[in-house]
Amino acid sequence: MARIYESITAEQAELIRRSPLFFVASADPSLADTEAGLGPVNLSPKGGVPLHVLDDHRVAYLDYTGSGNETARHAVAGGPVTVMVCSFEADDAAVVRLYGKAAVSTLEDSPLAALLLDSPAESIHLPQRQVIEVLVDRTITSCGYGVPVMEFARERNLSGRGRSYKEGRRAERAGG
Repeated sequence: MARIYESITAEQAELIRRSPLFFVASADPSLADTEAGLGPVNLSPKGGVPLHVLDDHRVAYLDYTGSGNETARHAVAGGPVTVMVCSFEADDAAVVRLYGKAAVSTLEDSPLAALLLDSPAESIHLPQRQVIEVLVDRTITSCGYGVPVMEFARERNLSGRGRSYKEGRRAERAGG
């Protein structure tokens, strides 16, 4: 059964610190269907870079180029953000969701840059783009039974980052 908290608990913070992967979902409120209040949601996996617990209402991570910049765009538009962390360990099923708003800063302007640059991604060989800080309004934990048990093998290298699913590559592989 899910439990709601007003802030990040010590147990949630420990799971966040151990996790090699987290997910960030965001939405642009200006694109919401005014009748239903719904709009497109961007969901991005973030691996290779730690999610830093700054205090019981804030987390932050160092963002890299190489993908769209939807989280930053949605943050500037004032949209909501959800960060999700899962345990993939056999004896510790858990899911933690952090709900709030994000703030985006350039590395030059962020007071968090020094902290985040102290533990950069080791396998992301792309330029560092910005700092994403999430101001957490509440957290929700759930059982995590739907999350498979998996072992972390390694971070992806640059040559293995999504090339086969980008337009044009399918035609090349199919001989077209």
